[in-house]
Amino acid sequence: MKYLHTMVRVSDVDRSLDFYCNKLGFREVRRMESPQGRFTLFYLAAPGDDDENAQLELTHNWDPEPYGDGRNFGHLAYEVDDIYATCERLMKKGVTINRPPRDGHMAFIRSPDNISIELLQKGKPLPKQEPWASMQNTGKW
Repeated sequence: MKYLHTMVRVSDVDRSLDFYCNKLGFREVRRMESPQGRFTLFYLAAPGDDDENAQLELTHNWDPEPYGDGRNFGHLAYEVDDIYATCERLMKKGVTINRPPRDGHMAFIRSPDNISIELLQKGKPLPKQEPWASMQNTGKW
């Protein structure tokens, strides 16, 4: 068996592509439209992943429907080279850090559709540092 992708439904394609591509650094590797099924699929690869593996599939159904807060999905998880630098970069782009990396190891953010995304420090946790060590949680994660 080989892992192929994780699918999440998105309600606003532009906001979602901005979040995943412009803010998190993913790249779109393919797109498929299904007029009969009334949906579009966007396949994205995270920085450091090749175009064939570990993709994220964003599904946009053309007929609107509410998706709730996404908590029932669980979360996506991605390893990062520097948890503090990643969170700082995301904050500067307007992304709320719901669970700051107080431990130098783990943080959580949310997509525009409230999908919880876990960011994990590659290797061992970084030494605790401010302002992260004192930051409180914001919202759900």
